[in-house]
Amino acid sequence: MKYIFILLLMGTALFADTRFAEPKPSIDNQRQILFSINSGDDEKINHVLSSANNVLKYYGPENVHMRIVAYYHGIKAVLKANKEIAERVDTLMQYDVEFVACENTMITKHIKKEELIDGTEVVTAGIVEIAERIKEGWIYIVP
Repeated sequence: MKYIFILLLMGTALFADTRFAEPKPSIDNQRQILFSINSGDDEKINHVLSSANNVLKYYGPENVHMRIVAYYHGIKAVLKANKEIAERVDTLMQYDVEFVACENTMITKHIKKEELIDGTEVVTAGIVEIAERIKEGWIYIVP
């Protein structure tokens, strides 16, 4: 009997789907999603990029306004020098994902704007960018 209950529970979980909160996401009512990257570890950077990709797949890119803020060691994610990650960032940019670099980090690490992936926006302070987007009602996801 115990095994039948477990099988039924697992079967229900396989067919469960996320219900959208109202109003549902649409072109006119995009979900505003914010991620940050503060680690220079490739695995952690790729995890954030994969999570962002999963959100785009689920909602559809036209239903999401997404920003990814790179600061501290995570600035590595928006540097041209890291070819593999730069390709992933460029692909996400093609789906209108906005990448933001922290100028304070750039100054501290002696990084020039020319070293950033084309299309990367620069803000004075990455952490303040995050705080302001949260204050505006953006959904902050920390994978």
